[in-house]
Amino acid sequence: MDNITAVLGVIGSDCHAVGNKILEHALGHEGIKVVNLGVMVSQDEFIDAAIETGAQAILVSSIYGHGEIDCDGLRGRCLERGLDGVLLYVGGNLVIGKRDFAEVEALFKGMGYDRVFPPTVELPHVAECLKRDVAARS
Repeated sequence: MDNITAVLGVIGSDCHAVGNKILEHALGHEGIKVVNLGVMVSQDEFIDAAIETGAQAILVSSIYGHGEIDCDGLRGRCLERGLDGVLLYVGGNLVIGKRDFAEVEALFKGMGYDRVFPPTVELPHVAECLKRDVAARS
């Protein structure tokens, strides 16, 4: 699938920038247009950027463990703003403490995220999933 645009950023009060830049580079290398909002991004900033760019996906990262709080409600806000078809991906160190990833994945899928990635994900896998998921929605 050509012409995929994805909005990328680190949500909430999280200021961890390195992984965000690496993900931007990896996705760009796979031919995906990335709109990188950087760090400390609010839910509304993600949505505004997706609307402005016509993005098919919003990729949210959280490294500091508060993703469970920061990410909750994003799907609902997307629906309120007319982004019914936008893909929501989330990844990183999403929760505080050690939890089984299957539990974390179920939690975020319950919040409306289409895909949930652990901190150990191979970045080409993220790009592959994004291409496949966008093609499936077209």
